[in-house]
Amino acid sequence: MRSSLAPGIRLITSFSRDSGYRGFTLFLTFLFYTSYHLSRKPISIVKSELHKNCSTLIRPPNLNGTDNETWCDWAPFDQDNYQTLFGAVDNSFLVAYAIGMFFSGIFGERVPLRYYLTTGMLLSGLFTCLFGLGFYWNIHSIWYYAFVQAMNGLVQTTGWPAVVACVGNWFGKGKRGFIMGVWNSHTSVGNILGSLIAGIFVSSAWGMSFIVPGIIIASTGILCFFFLVEKPEDVGCSPPQHHEDNEKEPLLQNSSVNEEIFSSPGLSNSISSESTEEHTEAISFCGALRIPGVMEFSLCLLFAKLVSYTFLYWLPLYISNVAHFDPKEAGDMSTLFDVGGIVGGVVAGLVSDQTGGRASTCCVMLIVAAPMLFLYNHIGQHSLGTTIGMLLVCGALVNGPYALITTAVSADLGTHESLRGNSRALSTVTAIIDGTGSIGAALGPLLAGLISPTGWNNVFFMLITADILACLLLSRLVYKEVRGWCGHSPRQRGFKEI
Repeated sequence: MRSSLAPGIRLITSFSRDSGYRGFTLFLTFLFYTSYHLSRKPISIVKSELHKNCSTLIRPPNLNGTDNETWCDWAPFDQDNYQTLFGAVDNSFLVAYAIGMFFSGIFGERVPLRYYLTTGMLLSGLFTCLFGLGFYWNIHSIWYYAFVQAMNGLVQTTGWPAVVACVGNWFGKGKRGFIMGVWNSHTSVGNILGSLIAGIFVSSAWGMSFIVPGIIIASTGILCFFFLVEKPEDVGCSPPQHHEDNEKEPLLQNSSVNEEIFSSPGLSNSISSESTEEHTEAISFCGALRIPGVMEFSLCLLFAKLVSYTFLYWLPLYISNVAHFDPKEAGDMSTLFDVGGIVGGVVAGLVSDQTGGRASTCCVMLIVAAPMLFLYNHIGQHSLGTTIGMLLVCGALVNGPYALITTAVSADLGTHESLRGNSRALSTVTAIIDGTGSIGAALGPLLAGLISPTGWNNVFFMLITADILACLLLSRLVYKEVRGWCGHSPRQRGFKEI
């Protein structure tokens, strides 16, 4: 009887109920965070349209004014300090995002994730559209655009802790690096789609470059409300195994640091009772900070994200200025950096799964990234082939460690064995790591805006310095991993001896 079934139906029925729900949840959360990044990208594409060289264009005869170099620019970005204004708009979003992220995880563990994500996506859609409506409402106030971006930054903090917590609820530790490396490609996919959508409208009506992504993220918010399942237990599925059977000892064996992680009365009682049941009390902010490895990876992400977000916000303008592409071509070319980021994230996850060295994987990619950034700045624009190749390589090396830390590393630490089953720590740990990284995300574009008038070479020196600092911050963890390998100890996934 079974042989008469259609091949597609046989494929569907070969999956268990648990596997079906896990795959569906992975797809939904991928779609949700793709829409978050899709709505962030347009500003980097539109910059080249808000301020460009008007002397090369034909001026309409009925246009008032006498300045031939700024008649086609959008006030207030038609002034000589336009790069500073762009930096202010970028940082309105990024500073609000960085501040809000530290509180987002706390709310995310106390509010149903489905409601939390839905509200965040609907509000993000609203503020993204409001930025684009400035074109149709003929608004020329820097305060309007800065305020809208700041509010958008706050509501976008609902996304990352919630989707990582949701995926962490459904997937165990086994192939977490690879699975989350593939899943984390939503960041690059969102950037690519955001660039392509914004590029369609940027030269004709740049307001639509924001309105269309705003409608898309609001629509995914409605999808979230109707279909997201937060935990396997909600639909009668079995929960995942977060720790391997042979992992019998906690992180930092015989370390006083580990003993102090749960020094607060509310948590110490749970640990001493050999957790036979899952905690329901959310972990405190300070308790999450004391988990071994959280501080090092958080500070590393600060510098790694500084580099990644500088490319996110300034790469199209750099390509336009240095290679002399028009805004649409520069936006399309910048997507290659994100294509490389997809490959880098998957490779980083796969390698770290096989070696058990999350920190070592990040460190190696960061070390190689520094000279590649130097080469891209000096030879990256010599030919089209060189530009494509260097963007792909730099994207993989820059975004690989960033992707690994924000996904598999955060999930490892948030479901760490020393937490003894406290499933409500994941969102807070994720928010701390990504919140610290977001400080770097705010600093990068700001520094780029201040430094770029002195020359793009200085911007790249800043990026290379940040890359090296990110690598140095992982040196202790790399030493622990290498020492474990040299001692012929079993290679464990995660952070056995960190």
